[in-house]
Amino acid sequence: MGDESGEQDERAVHGRPGHRRARVHRRVRAWRRAVLAALITAAVVAPLSAAARPEIPSPPPATLPPLTPATLDEIYAANSSNAAEAARAAEDHGYTHRAAADRRLAAPARHLLAFDGRGPGSATEVFGDLAHADHVAVLVPGSDTSLDTYDRFRTTAAALHRQLTATAPHGTRTAVVAWLGYRTPDTVSTAVLTTGRAEDAAPHLRAFIRRLQGVVGSTGTLSLVCHSYGSVVCARAAAHLDVDDLALIGSPGTGADTATALGTPARVWAARGEDDWVGEVPHVRAGLFGVTVGFGTDPVSPAFGAHVFAAGRGGHSDYFSPGSVSLTNLARIVLGDAAEVTRA
Repeated sequence: MGDESGEQDERAVHGRPGHRRARVHRRVRAWRRAVLAALITAAVVAPLSAAARPEIPSPPPATLPPLTPATLDEIYAANSSNAAEAARAAEDHGYTHRAAADRRLAAPARHLLAFDGRGPGSATEVFGDLAHADHVAVLVPGSDTSLDTYDRFRTTAAALHRQLTATAPHGTRTAVVAWLGYRTPDTVSTAVLTTGRAEDAAPHLRAFIRRLQGVVGSTGTLSLVCHSYGSVVCARAAAHLDVDDLALIGSPGTGADTATALGTPARVWAARGEDDWVGEVPHVRAGLFGVTVGFGTDPVSPAFGAHVFAAGRGGHSDYFSPGSVSLTNLARIVLGDAAEVTRA
């Protein structure tokens, strides 16, 4: 009788489906962390040897006037013409995929603040009426973003602008700027494990934000929305950026131990979807073979000290999905409605 009762108690504690699922989930998480840690080490000890990207021929960027509300149309026209010329050059050399991407960017309805068709390329595109916007969001992308994959990035920026338009009070004007202004690392590379590309990108982002302030002025608000490795870029530039809000989404870390260490007066926000694989990446920073690998403190952890907001159950590419909790909250942040942001 005593043995039978003991077996029943054991089943009551350990045999419930919920407990079994929790144990399995913990084991899976531990296994993923171990595998990811091994991959990080392998990436440093034995880097993958990938073929270098071809340098796609293109004319140099257009010569542009200073960025002001009065020069926006001139800038848009010059970059559209340059993108059309780049499309012809890419087509002539057999780069049909890039030629198609350049042609889409050259369309008269597109508003490019910057364009460079050389190599992986770069572009900065405006959604909305930048000259008269009350609230402006600058979106900074993560790894594997180039002119060849730009449409994916553009989709996120357009989704954010639609959400802002739907959320903003009547008469409030908004704009989103998609800033592909740096050479992003490949997801499978050693570059994505260090702050090197972010250090290179930070001066360019700072210079762009300074120019953009001449358009936004003192009456508008300016927010940075930084996804994945883009959050590392924003973090490296943060101390020199005059912005109101800094939102880090799907961030692997910033290279800083705390939000305060970023040195920015902006409100610092952070979010991660429940199914985002970045949550399985070890949030460490360590020196290996003379290289600092990893980005340190998890931005959604209490130790980092950011305002953590809800992002729902989405994965790494779902933060801008229409109707999502994360997109709704991002719009509230950009609009300055901090009290309406749902917290995690």
